[in-house]
Amino acid sequence: MRLFHRKEAPWEVVDTKSVEPVAMFDEDEDLDVLRVADADITVAYTVDLGRVQEAPGLRGALEGARLQVLKRAAFAHYNILLHEGWRLTLLRRGKKHRVEVRYTGRAAYVAGKLPALPPPPFVALLDLCRSRAIADMKLEGIEMSTLRSEC
Repeated sequence: MRLFHRKEAPWEVVDTKSVEPVAMFDEDEDLDVLRVADADITVAYTVDLGRVQEAPGLRGALEGARLQVLKRAAFAHYNILLHEGWRLTLLRRGKKHRVEVRYTGRAAYVAGKLPALPPPPFVALLDLCRSRAIADMKLEGIEMSTLRSEC
């Protein structure tokens, strides 16, 4: 009996963006920090996007990864992230797209009223990643039409 292994094409890296951990709050803000975690909390989060047409898919993946870091922080009895950073990798296999996010944060416990949760740092980089993916898809369409006209 012979077993056939289906050969699937590997995921290609279309684009990658990263933000090193940065302080989320100014020193001017009066935060009563009682304790800070000894190490960063890092979460890997993967989402299949299908076709990348909108930044909300990328932003949603980033915010989903951030939410997982906040949940882990809450589980460890922390309530805020003092430093946050992320790395987003956009992958493609055929017409399918996938995004992998690694989100990192340094958790702390703050007494009193918590400040409003700011957006993830440097979210505007997602627009660049999205435009790269759309350009990649357009090039893929040009290559396919060129192949069809040659046949």
